[in-house]
Amino acid sequence: MSPVSRPQVMGIVNVTPDSFSDGGKFAAAADGIEHARRLIAQGADILDIGGESTRPGAAPVSEFDEILRVVPIIEAIRKASDIPISVDTMKPGVARAAIKAGATIWNDVAALRASPDAPEVAAELGCEVVLMHMLGEPGTMQDDPRYGDVVAEVEAFLLARAFTAMAAGVAKEKIWLDPGIGFGKTAEHNLALLKALPRFVALGYPILLGASRKRFIAGIDPSAGEATDRLGGSLAVHLHGADAGVAAVRVHDVREMVQALEVQVAIKAI
Repeated sequence: MSPVSRPQVMGIVNVTPDSFSDGGKFAAAADGIEHARRLIAQGADILDIGGESTRPGAAPVSEFDEILRVVPIIEAIRKASDIPISVDTMKPGVARAAIKAGATIWNDVAALRASPDAPEVAAELGCEVVLMHMLGEPGTMQDDPRYGDVVAEVEAFLLARAFTAMAAGVAKEKIWLDPGIGFGKTAEHNLALLKALPRFVALGYPILLGASRKRFIAGIDPSAGEATDRLGGSLAVHLHGADAGVAAVRVHDVREMVQALEVQVAIKAI
Protein backbone atom coordinates (compact mmCIF):
# COMPACT_ATOMS: atom_id res chain seq x y z
CA MET A 1 0.00 0.00 0.00
CA SER A 2 1.41 3.39 -0.98
CA PRO A 3 1.75 6.01 1.76
CA VAL A 4 -1.12 8.46 2.14
CA SER A 5 -0.14 12.05 1.45
CA ARG A 6 -1.76 15.22 2.69
CA PRO A 7 -1.71 18.85 1.56
CA GLN A 8 0.97 21.14 2.85
CA VAL A 9 -0.22 23.57 5.51
CA MET A 10 0.51 27.23 4.75
CA GLY A 11 0.36 29.32 7.91
CA ILE A 12 -0.84 32.92 7.61
CA VAL A 13 1.21 35.76 9.08
CA ASN A 14 -0.61 39.05 8.51
CA VAL A 15 1.54 42.05 9.41
CA THR A 16 -1.24 44.51 8.67
CA PRO A 17 -3.38 46.75 10.86
CA ASP A 18 -6.64 45.85 9.07
CA SER A 19 -6.75 42.17 8.12
CA PHE A 20 -10.29 40.77 8.32
CA SER A 21 -9.36 38.08 10.86
CA ASP A 22 -6.39 39.25 12.92
CA GLY A 23 -5.85 42.83 11.82
CA GLY A 24 -3.32 44.66 13.97
CA LYS A 25 -2.58 41.64 16.14
CA PHE A 26 0.80 41.00 14.54
CA ALA A 27 1.46 44.37 12.91
CA ALA A 28 4.60 45.05 14.96
CA ALA A 29 7.63 43.26 13.54
CA ALA A 30 8.46 41.52 16.83
CA ASP A 31 4.89 40.22 17.14
CA GLY A 32 4.89 39.01 13.55
CA ILE A 33 8.19 37.19 14.02
CA GLU A 34 6.98 35.54 17.22
CA HIS A 35 3.75 34.46 15.51
CA ALA A 36 5.74 33.00 12.61
CA ARG A 37 7.89 31.01 15.02
CA ARG A 38 4.77 29.77 16.78
CA LEU A 39 3.27 28.56 13.49
CA ILE A 40 6.49 26.73 12.62
CA ALA A 41 6.39 25.01 16.01
CA GLN A 42 2.76 24.04 15.37
CA GLY A 43 3.73 22.24 12.17
CA ALA A 44 3.36 24.74 9.32
CA ASP A 45 4.99 23.55 6.09
CA ILE A 46 5.01 27.03 4.52
CA LEU A 47 4.61 30.55 5.90
CA ASP A 48 2.68 33.19 3.97
CA ILE A 49 3.68 36.75 4.92
CA GLY A 50 1.32 39.57 3.96
CA GLY A 51 1.73 43.31 4.43
CA GLU A 52 -1.45 44.55 2.71
CA SER A 53 -4.96 43.49 3.64
CA THR A 54 -7.07 42.09 0.81
CA ARG A 55 -10.29 41.85 2.83
CA PRO A 56 -13.43 43.28 1.18
CA GLY A 57 -13.24 47.07 1.24
CA ALA A 58 -9.55 47.15 2.12
CA ALA A 59 -7.58 50.31 1.31
CA PRO A 60 -4.38 49.99 -0.75
CA VAL A 61 -0.92 50.25 0.84
CA SER A 62 2.12 51.92 -0.72
CA GLU A 63 4.93 49.72 -2.00
CA PHE A 64 7.34 51.39 0.44
CA ASP A 65 5.15 50.67 3.47
CA GLU A 66 4.46 47.12 2.39
CA ILE A 67 8.16 46.37 2.01
CA LEU A 68 8.83 47.84 5.46
CA ARG A 69 6.22 45.49 6.90
CA VAL A 70 7.21 42.20 5.28
CA VAL A 71 10.97 42.25 4.71
CA PRO A 72 12.06 42.30 8.39
CA ILE A 73 9.75 39.35 9.10
CA ILE A 74 11.09 37.36 6.14
CA GLU A 75 14.71 38.11 7.04
CA ALA A 76 14.20 37.04 10.65
CA ILE A 77 12.44 33.80 9.68
CA ARG A 78 15.07 32.95 7.11
CA LYS A 79 17.87 33.35 9.67
CA ALA A 80 16.14 30.92 12.02
CA SER A 81 14.57 28.39 9.65
CA ASP A 82 14.73 26.97 6.14
CA ILE A 83 10.92 26.74 5.92
CA PRO A 84 9.55 27.86 2.53
CA ILE A 85 8.29 31.45 2.75
CA SER A 86 5.58 32.95 0.56
CA VAL A 87 4.99 36.68 0.17
CA ASP A 88 1.35 37.65 -0.27
CA THR A 89 1.50 40.72 -2.51
CA MET A 90 0.20 42.16 -5.77
CA LYS A 91 3.22 44.41 -6.26
CA PRO A 92 6.29 43.28 -8.27
CA GLY A 93 8.53 45.60 -6.25
CA VAL A 94 7.43 44.00 -2.99
CA ALA A 95 7.88 40.53 -4.48
CA ARG A 96 11.38 41.44 -5.62
CA ALA A 97 12.35 42.73 -2.15
CA ALA A 98 10.78 39.69 -0.46
CA ILE A 99 12.57 37.17 -2.66
CA LYS A 100 15.85 38.98 -2.04
CA ALA A 101 15.16 38.74 1.71
CA GLY A 102 14.64 34.98 1.53
CA ALA A 103 11.09 34.27 0.33
CA THR A 104 10.68 31.54 -2.29
CA ILE A 105 7.05 31.92 -3.40
CA TRP A 106 5.09 34.89 -4.76
CA ASN A 107 1.42 34.52 -3.79
CA ASP A 108 -0.43 37.03 -5.96
CA VAL A 109 -4.18 37.54 -5.46
CA ALA A 110 -4.16 39.59 -8.67
CA ALA A 111 -2.62 36.74 -10.71
CA LEU A 112 0.15 39.02 -12.06
CA ARG A 113 -2.32 41.66 -13.32
CA ALA A 114 -1.69 44.55 -10.92
CA SER A 115 1.30 45.83 -12.89
CA PRO A 116 2.14 45.48 -16.61
CA ASP A 117 5.59 44.09 -15.82
CA ALA A 118 4.42 41.56 -13.21
CA PRO A 119 4.69 38.44 -15.44
CA GLU A 120 8.19 39.40 -16.54
CA VAL A 121 9.26 40.09 -12.95
CA ALA A 122 7.94 36.69 -11.90
CA ALA A 123 9.98 35.06 -14.66
CA GLU A 124 13.07 37.05 -13.68
CA LEU A 125 12.76 36.07 -10.02
CA GLY A 126 12.44 32.39 -10.89
CA CYS A 127 10.32 31.72 -7.80
CA GLU A 128 7.14 29.71 -7.51
CA VAL A 129 4.06 31.83 -8.27
CA VAL A 130 0.49 31.40 -7.03
CA LEU A 131 -2.07 32.80 -9.47
CA MET A 132 -5.39 33.49 -7.77
CA HIS A 133 -8.77 34.41 -9.22
CA MET A 134 -10.31 37.65 -7.96
CA LEU A 135 -13.26 39.45 -9.51
CA GLY A 136 -12.48 43.18 -9.46
CA GLU A 137 -10.26 44.49 -6.67
CA PRO A 138 -10.35 44.19 -2.86
CA GLY A 139 -12.11 47.51 -2.40
CA THR A 140 -15.13 46.54 -4.52
CA MET A 141 -14.97 42.80 -5.15
CA GLN A 142 -17.91 41.93 -2.87
CA ASP A 143 -20.25 44.72 -4.02
CA ASP A 144 -22.28 42.57 -6.42
CA PRO A 145 -20.29 39.64 -7.88
CA ARG A 146 -22.01 37.96 -10.83
CA TYR A 147 -21.11 35.04 -13.08
CA GLY A 148 -22.85 33.05 -15.77
CA ASP A 149 -21.01 29.87 -14.76
CA VAL A 150 -18.63 30.56 -11.90
CA VAL A 151 -16.68 27.31 -12.21
CA ALA A 152 -16.13 27.60 -15.96
CA GLU A 153 -15.23 31.30 -15.74
CA VAL A 154 -12.75 30.86 -12.89
CA GLU A 155 -11.18 27.87 -14.65
CA ALA A 156 -10.80 29.82 -17.91
CA PHE A 157 -9.32 32.79 -16.09
CA LEU A 158 -6.74 30.70 -14.25
CA LEU A 159 -5.67 28.86 -17.39
CA ALA A 160 -5.34 32.17 -19.26
CA ARG A 161 -3.20 33.64 -16.49
CA ALA A 162 -1.02 30.54 -16.40
CA PHE A 163 -0.53 30.86 -20.18
CA THR A 164 0.37 34.56 -19.79
CA ALA A 165 2.91 33.72 -17.08
CA MET A 166 4.48 30.98 -19.17
CA ALA A 167 4.60 33.25 -22.24
CA ALA A 168 6.59 35.71 -20.11
CA GLY A 169 9.06 32.99 -19.16
CA VAL A 170 7.67 31.47 -15.94
CA ALA A 171 8.26 27.70 -15.96
CA LYS A 172 5.07 25.63 -15.85
CA GLU A 173 6.34 23.67 -12.86
CA LYS A 174 6.63 26.94 -10.89
CA ILE A 175 2.93 27.83 -11.27
CA TRP A 176 0.21 27.20 -8.67
CA LEU A 177 -3.47 28.06 -9.10
CA ASP A 178 -5.97 29.28 -6.49
CA PRO A 179 -9.73 29.59 -7.22
CA GLY A 180 -9.94 32.56 -4.84
CA ILE A 181 -12.60 31.55 -2.33
CA GLY A 182 -14.22 34.74 -0.99
CA PHE A 183 -12.62 37.05 -3.54
CA GLY A 184 -15.53 38.47 -5.54
CA LYS A 185 -17.88 35.56 -4.84
CA THR A 186 -21.18 35.02 -3.08
CA ALA A 187 -21.62 32.12 -0.68
CA GLU A 188 -23.20 30.12 -3.51
CA HIS A 189 -20.24 30.84 -5.79
CA ASN A 190 -17.82 29.68 -3.10
CA LEU A 191 -19.71 26.44 -2.53
CA ALA A 192 -19.83 25.74 -6.26
CA LEU A 193 -16.08 26.22 -6.55
CA LEU A 194 -15.43 24.00 -3.54
CA LYS A 195 -17.60 21.24 -5.01
CA ALA A 196 -15.65 21.57 -8.28
CA LEU A 197 -12.18 21.31 -6.69
CA PRO A 198 -11.45 17.97 -8.41
CA ARG A 199 -11.96 19.74 -11.73
CA PHE A 200 -9.35 22.34 -10.80
CA VAL A 201 -6.93 19.69 -9.55
CA ALA A 202 -7.30 17.90 -12.91
CA LEU A 203 -5.90 20.95 -14.70
CA GLY A 204 -2.41 19.70 -13.81
CA TYR A 205 -1.19 22.55 -11.61
CA PRO A 206 -0.81 22.45 -7.81
CA ILE A 207 -3.92 23.99 -6.25
CA LEU A 208 -3.77 26.25 -3.20
CA LEU A 209 -7.01 26.44 -1.23
CA GLY A 210 -7.55 29.36 1.13
CA ALA A 211 -10.90 29.43 2.90
CA SER A 212 -9.78 29.96 6.48
CA ARG A 213 -12.33 31.88 8.56
CA LYS A 214 -14.05 33.17 5.41
CA ARG A 215 -17.37 34.97 5.71
CA PHE A 216 -19.39 32.41 3.72
CA ILE A 217 -19.03 30.02 6.67
CA ALA A 218 -21.22 32.38 8.70
CA GLY A 219 -23.83 32.12 5.97
CA ILE A 220 -24.06 28.41 6.73
CA ASP A 221 -23.76 28.87 10.51
CA PRO A 222 -25.15 32.29 11.53
CA SER A 223 -23.66 31.88 15.00
CA ALA A 224 -20.18 32.26 13.45
CA GLY A 225 -20.42 36.02 13.12
CA GLU A 226 -16.85 36.63 14.24
CA ALA A 227 -13.98 35.34 12.11
CA THR A 228 -12.52 33.48 15.08
CA ASP A 229 -15.79 31.52 15.45
CA ARG A 230 -15.27 29.75 12.11
CA LEU A 231 -12.68 27.11 12.99
CA GLY A 232 -15.02 24.16 12.47
CA GLY A 233 -16.13 25.37 9.07
CA SER A 234 -12.55 26.13 8.07
CA LEU A 235 -11.44 22.62 8.97
CA ALA A 236 -14.36 21.08 7.08
CA VAL A 237 -13.58 23.05 3.93
CA HIS A 238 -9.89 22.22 3.95
CA LEU A 239 -10.44 18.52 4.70
CA HIS A 240 -12.76 18.52 1.68
CA GLY A 241 -9.91 20.11 -0.27
CA ALA A 242 -7.53 17.41 0.91
CA ASP A 243 -9.92 14.75 -0.37
CA ALA A 244 -10.09 16.59 -3.70
CA GLY A 245 -6.30 16.57 -4.03
CA VAL A 246 -5.28 20.17 -3.41
CA ALA A 247 -1.55 20.68 -2.88
CA ALA A 248 -1.76 23.13 0.04
CA VAL A 249 -4.24 24.79 2.38
CA ARG A 250 -3.73 28.35 3.61
CA VAL A 251 -4.93 28.68 7.21
CA HIS A 252 -4.82 30.77 10.37
CA ASP A 253 -5.21 27.82 12.75
CA VAL A 254 -2.15 25.73 11.94
CA ARG A 255 -2.08 23.35 14.91
CA GLU A 256 -5.72 22.38 14.49
CA MET A 257 -5.37 21.98 10.72
CA VAL A 258 -2.27 19.79 10.99
CA GLN A 259 -4.01 17.61 13.57
CA ALA A 260 -7.14 17.26 11.42
CA LEU A 261 -5.10 16.28 8.36
CA GLU A 262 -3.01 13.77 10.31
CA VAL A 263 -6.16 12.09 11.65
CA GLN A 264 -7.59 12.00 8.12
CA VAL A 265 -4.36 10.40 6.84
CA ALA A 266 -4.36 7.85 9.67
CA ILE A 267 -7.93 6.78 8.83
CA LYS A 268 -7.12 6.41 5.12
CA ALA A 269 -3.96 4.43 5.87
CA ILE A 270 -5.84 1.63 7.65
